[in-house]
Amino acid sequence: MTKRNHIRKYAAWTLLCGSAGILSAQQPDAVWNVRDHVPLHEVIVQAHRGAGMQMPESSMEAFEIAWKMGAVPEADVRTTRDGVIVSFHDGNFARVLPDAPETMKNKGIQDLTCEEVMKLDIGAWRGMQFRGQRVLSLATLVEALKAHPERRVYIDLKNVDLVQLAEETESIHSQLIIASSRYDELKRWKEVAPQSHTLCWMGGSETELAERLDRLETERFRFIDQLQIHVHVDGHGTLSPGEDFLRRTGTRLRKYNILYQTFPWESQDVTVFRRLMDLGVASFATDYPEITLQAIADYYAH
Repeated sequence: MTKRNHIRKYAAWTLLCGSAGILSAQQPDAVWNVRDHVPLHEVIVQAHRGAGMQMPESSMEAFEIAWKMGAVPEADVRTTRDGVIVSFHDGNFARVLPDAPETMKNKGIQDLTCEEVMKLDIGAWRGMQFRGQRVLSLATLVEALKAHPERRVYIDLKNVDLVQLAEETESIHSQLIIASSRYDELKRWKEVAPQSHTLCWMGGSETELAERLDRLETERFRFIDQLQIHVHVDGHGTLSPGEDFLRRTGTRLRKYNILYQTFPWESQDVTVFRRLMDLGVASFATDYPEITLQAIADYYAH
C-alpha cells in the first residue's frame, strides 16, 4: 500500500464516524450493511498485538507487517519497575519465556527495570528464526509513528499512568486510538489528550452487554469514538451475542456516530466476517489480519 493510500485510509476513518449516523437514518435496520454504505478503504482492521501470528506479538516487526498490509496494530502498554512504558500483553512471562525458572515466569513487567526487560528474548519461544526479538518501548513506537504520520496504532491500557502516557505521546496524539473496557479511564484520557481517539471494548452475555450499553447511552457515549464487542462462534456457526442483538447494536451506535467494531474471537472463518458486515459491523479486531483483510476485499467484490 502506498503512502498516499495509507493517508486516504486513515483520514477517511473520521469521515466514516461522522457520516455513519446520517446513513443509518436513511435505511431500515434490517437492510443496513457495510458494503452498501461504507467504501472499502474506510473499513478498519485492528491487528491484535500486531501481526502476532506471523511474528512474535507486540514486537516492532509484527507492527511493521500490520502497517504494510493496511491494518492498524494494537500495543498493550505496561510500566516497568523504574517507570518506563513498554508494549507487552501478558501479566507475567510464563507464556513467552517457557524455559525460564518458575520464579521468573511468575514475574511481570512491573517487577523488572527497563534494562532487565530489554534483555528478554521474546521471539525464541515462537521459533529459532525469531530469536533475539525484544520488547518494544513506547519511545521507539513514538519515533516510528512520527516518521510515518499516516500510520495509526491502538493502545490498550494495561498498567500505565495516563498523564505520563499523554506526555510521552504528545507529538502523535492524533495517531492514537486508546482502548479500554473502563469508561472512566477513557474519560480521563480524553481530558488529557482530546485530539486522540478512543475505543471501548466489551464482552459478555447479551444481558451484560445490554446493561453496559444502556449505561453508556445515558452518557450519550461521550468520550467514545469506537466500540468493540467480542463475538464467539460455536461449532455450528452460531454467533454469541446473536445476530439480532448485533444488528440492533449497530443501529444504536450509528445514531451517535460511533464506529462499530467486533472481535470475532480466534476466528479464521471468512464467512463469519461476511455475516458480521451484513449485520452492520464496519471494523474488526483480529489475530489474523491477513485473513480478515482478504475476507473484506472478497465481500466487497461480490
